[in-house]
Amino acid sequence: MAGDRHPRGVWRPTPDQLEGARGWAVKDVIKPGLDLLFVGINPGLWSGAVGHHFAHPSSRFWKALHLAGFTPHLLTSFEERDLLSLGLGLTNLVDRATPAARELSRAELREGALKLKRRVSRYRPARLAMLGVGFYRMAFDRPLAGVGPQQELVAGALVWVLPDPSGLNAHYPIPEAAREFMKLRDAMHLGSG
Repeated sequence: MAGDRHPRGVWRPTPDQLEGARGWAVKDVIKPGLDLLFVGINPGLWSGAVGHHFAHPSSRFWKALHLAGFTPHLLTSFEERDLLSLGLGLTNLVDRATPAARELSRAELREGALKLKRRVSRYRPARLAMLGVGFYRMAFDRPLAGVGPQQELVAGALVWVLPDPSGLNAHYPIPEAAREFMKLRDAMHLGSG
C-alpha cells in the first residue's frame, strides 16, 4: 500500500487513502471470556485506513492504557492483538469509520448499543469499558451517566465509562485520562468493578 513510513515503522496513510476509508470497519480484537472489553465510539479515518484500533498518532488510548498498568509496555495499534493474552479486547459501538464521531446519528448509536449487547452475549466479557461518556449517554439512553462505574449491566457485563481517548478530547489530558483508566484497573483487582 502507498503511504509514508514513520520513523518507528508505522504506516501513515495518504490523504486519498484517508478519504477512501470513510465507512470502513476495523476488525474486533475479541475472544470469549475476556476480563475487559474496551468499547470505542467508532473508528476514525486513520484507523479505518490502516485497519487497527486507535491508530491515529494523536490517540491517547495506548498511552493511557500503559500508564494505568494494563500493559507491561507501551503498545502501538499494530500490536493490538497482544491485548488478548492480557485478558483485554477492543470493539466499537459503531463500525463505520468517520472523520469525527460527532458525525454519527443518535439512531446509529442506539443501533450500535443493540449490536454491542449481542456481541457481549456471544463473547461474555466480564466487564465493558465504554470510551466516551457523551456517546454512552446517547447510545444507552443514560443522560445522567458520568465517568466511572455504572449501575446497569450490558448483557450481564459490568460497565465502566472512561473518557474518550481521542486527541480531540481536551477535557482529559493524558495524566488525567490515565488516572481514570487506573481507577478501573484497581477496581478490577479488588473485584468491585
